[in-house]
Amino acid sequence: MVDNLADLTAIDTVEGYKTGRFTAVEVVEAVLHRIEALEPQVCALWGLQAEQALISAREADARWRAGQPKSVIDGVTITLKELIATKGQPKPLGTAASDMLPEPADAPPAARSREAGAVLLAKTTAPDYGMLSSGLSSFHKLARNPWNLSRNPGGSSAGAGAAAAAGYGPLHVGTDIGGSVRLPAGWCGIFALKPSLGRIPIDPPYIGRVAGPMTRTVTDSALFMSVLSQPDDRDFMSLPPASIDWLDLDMPLKGQRIGLMLDAGCGLDADPEVKAAVIAAAHLFEAEGAIVELVKPFLTQEMLDGLDRFWRIKFWSDMSALPKERYEKILPFIRAWVEPAAHFDAMSVYRGFNQIMRMRELGAPAMANYDFILSPTAPMAAFAAELPCPTNDPSRPFEHIGFTVAYNMTEQPASSINCGYTSEGLPIGLQIVGRRFDDLGVLRMSRAYEQMRPPQRPWPLA
Repeated sequence: MVDNLADLTAIDTVEGYKTGRFTAVEVVEAVLHRIEALEPQVCALWGLQAEQALISAREADARWRAGQPKSVIDGVTITLKELIATKGQPKPLGTAASDMLPEPADAPPAARSREAGAVLLAKTTAPDYGMLSSGLSSFHKLARNPWNLSRNPGGSSAGAGAAAAAGYGPLHVGTDIGGSVRLPAGWCGIFALKPSLGRIPIDPPYIGRVAGPMTRTVTDSALFMSVLSQPDDRDFMSLPPASIDWLDLDMPLKGQRIGLMLDAGCGLDADPEVKAAVIAAAHLFEAEGAIVELVKPFLTQEMLDGLDRFWRIKFWSDMSALPKERYEKILPFIRAWVEPAAHFDAMSVYRGFNQIMRMRELGAPAMANYDFILSPTAPMAAFAAELPCPTNDPSRPFEHIGFTVAYNMTEQPASSINCGYTSEGLPIGLQIVGRRFDDLGVLRMSRAYEQMRPPQRPWPLA
């Protein structure tokens, strides 16, 4: 019997299945035991399906014994963010205002994972409508950061970040429209990839919105990409199918041109400890022969405020149509954020939307002289668990996403990987941004850093 089966990587889990060292049932039982022990404190999950997971594990074991696994992740445990539909289950969207009707079909990430034989344990929690970088929700218990239960796991893929850090199995899927896989990854000390728009099909698709893997290692995310990136016609914004060897992660660093961005151009300034950790990471790349230069930001406060204005009117359009009794169940902070949109005029909304195009216009030349850009994932480490956002101000809710949000709108791939710890022992995220469509390049750079960085602290057990 192998110790700590819940903490195995997906790569090691599959190798164990191949060699017969342990079974999928044993792995699922270990993960369920971990969940039983920690979930009352972490509160990362919704819709746990323990019995069905064990049934799926037994089916996977039979396939491995017959030498006929469905895929490279057959029998590996996964979770999916609750914003990703699964057939027959409601989609709460993190809010008590949800109608809780069963979903008619699996969304693409769920469909591809099931086809691959992955064992779906549960859905992971999100804040109301996925509109906070926080685990605060009107529907769920407050999600907390396993590194320090008084702190936030981030969001909106709050439960996914917390579940990965707590060891609820190796593979997790979040969604990201402004930083929602990268921010929890940075604050929970894990790895996440926000792929190029359309690289992983989703339903429904939307401007800037992607699904992405959230794992403890870069290689596990690369492995998962081979499944999640398979085509699905429902995503009318998806990229053409591409033959990519996702596990080809070796890349020489000598001569790579890297921009180092320490100022987001708007919002909150990066804390000194965060800057120091990112600069130290840049020095490691430099020591391997990469050419590192400081770069100025292209995002401005006007752009961030314009996007905020457009998102408010979009959500006001949806929320104002709800019956009063459902609308009043929405988290008060979200209502305070969205209600001013009732008085926006058409010109201000248009100008807000146009800031997305301005980001795209300026984002391309910002990468012209560089292969990759390094920056903090967030300007600070994890904040108080009870807060909806670092400012706790619905008039300024996005002051912490300056480093992340622009790359949703430019459609560029970006990752977050742990690059150190604060004096309080909280993880610090390094963001690695690549050129549009160079998802494999971002994974390679992330893997190179993962191999260079100082030894990591043991994973927390809450």
